[in-house]
Amino acid sequence: MIIVTGATGELGRRTVERLLERVPADRVGVSVRDPHRARELADRGVRVRQGSFDDPASLAHAFEGAEQLLLVSLDRTGEECVTGHRTAIDAAVRAGVGRILYTSQMGAAHDSRFQACRDHARTEDLLRATGLPWTALRNGFYAASALQFLEPARHTGDIALPADGPVAWTGHDDLADATAVILTQEGRFEGPTPPLTGPAALDFGTIAEIASRVTGRRFTRSPVPDDTFHEQALAHGTPAPIAALMLSIFTAARNGEFAAVDPTLAQLIGRKPAPFAALLERAWAE
Repeated sequence: MIIVTGATGELGRRTVERLLERVPADRVGVSVRDPHRARELADRGVRVRQGSFDDPASLAHAFEGAEQLLLVSLDRTGEECVTGHRTAIDAAVRAGVGRILYTSQMGAAHDSRFQACRDHARTEDLLRATGLPWTALRNGFYAASALQFLEPARHTGDIALPADGPVAWTGHDDLADATAVILTQEGRFEGPTPPLTGPAALDFGTIAEIASRVTGRRFTRSPVPDDTFHEQALAHGTPAPIAALMLSIFTAARNGEFAAVDPTLAQLIGRKPAPFAALLERAWAE
């Protein structure tokens, strides 16, 4: 059985859908905080069990019988994130899981400027220490994050953000397709994968040009000092740790941590990953 955590989230939900196109529903299980939100999956024959990263016993039960476990990284940072991942990995070991796949990120490294990448690196260390077969999916930076940063510009026409560097923005749908392929072809990767990226690395200056072309409106790119961006985020009610995390994305991008473009994602899904222009056009048409 293949067990997926976070199956009601953006990536987990899409991955389960892709799995159901490849394997019978009774070979798929999900571990979710709130089973009611996964009722539709249960109705389709997917095994739904409650599992919380704060409750080791619930995870051990949710992971029971897993030949493979897809551990979708938590939406937390720092020690809270790594502790949650440690709890899940320990529960997987106790449950006798055959292989753990983990949604890591391109640029995962202990010295990354981006806290989440440092968390991913520590989690990969935990996986390595289990002695189990494991795969770290080094996902390209989610294009959804770029679209969130662009939301104010959607109305103002000006992309006012800190100085950045090229980022291989990557769509959730393509990553879900690749994850399903890897899960249904066991052993394709041992340890970290190559970066699973979109077709190009773009900075927000180039994205301004893309937005202009897609919409027919003029978009400009205005660099904002780091301190100003941080203060503005706080003024809009963003918690200080989140404001610092957001800023660190730009710091890491300037350091070239998300600039790699690799063909592996295209090879896995059998097509060219969606370009950012298509993702932007789809998002802004909604």
